[in-house]
Amino acid sequence: MKISQLFGKGKTVFSFEVFPPKKTSPIETIYSALGELKDLSPDFISVTCGAGGSTGHKAADSNTVKIASYIQNELGITSCAHLTCVYYTKQDILEHLEQLGKCGVENILALRGDIDPNVPRLHDFEYASDLTRFIKENGDFDVAAACYPEGHMEAESLARDINHLKIKIEAGAEHCISQLFFNNDVFHRFRELLEIAGINIPVEAGIMPVTNKKQIERMVSMCGASLPPKFTKMMQKYENDPEALRDAGIAYAVDQIVDLISSGVDGIHLYTMNNPYVARKISESIKTLL
Repeated sequence: MKISQLFGKGKTVFSFEVFPPKKTSPIETIYSALGELKDLSPDFISVTCGAGGSTGHKAADSNTVKIASYIQNELGITSCAHLTCVYYTKQDILEHLEQLGKCGVENILALRGDIDPNVPRLHDFEYASDLTRFIKENGDFDVAAACYPEGHMEAESLARDINHLKIKIEAGAEHCISQLFFNNDVFHRFRELLEIAGINIPVEAGIMPVTNKKQIERMVSMCGASLPPKFTKMMQKYENDPEALRDAGIAYAVDQIVDLISSGVDGIHLYTMNNPYVARKISESIKTLL
């Protein structure tokens, strides 16, 4: 099923994100986690690029395809494969699209990919909008775009970043998945700005439950998400008690989600970090609200 068809049916779309195992682990190590996630009945599950995938490692991206295929064909859940482009040629992407098509995977999250200063980049695709347009021209895929409630870290301003999002939509993106955030006011304001800009496609809110201090420090350094005082106080109080921090992080995420659903959000995209326990706790807390 194409993900864009899930929206507008009177319910909040609820989806998960997973990532391939590390290079040192066999791909099968994720299958038990996926089996547990299946029991939670998400509307779809997205699969990130494998380790090294953003810098053109075909073996890593092959794992993304394999996992997306497993979700689609073995678990019977709609899957969405992340696809980056900055280190790939058009021929590389055509081969990737062919693989996805053979597996019956109809949905792609089109991304530029992170820039590694130590790896020479290619120039067949400069931006995610170029990849989006190319996918739409070369297959019958449903394409999602990433969006950034606080602006992409490389963007000159949030306004410029929203303009870039409009270009991705004009290229064929049919819905959006947001970067993680911890302050719902940021997301609500972002939606207002999208409406002012004439952007009216569905936007899923990306929510990451914080389960340990190192995790949040790494993610914030990568995406620049701001930390509201309420969140910071929680981290400081429980940072030396892993179980308490996990439970507090779950509660914080649930609180975010309840507010977002009450405000009419199109969907919730839960960054599971391949942790079925956390996903289950959150799913059970909100299942009557969706």
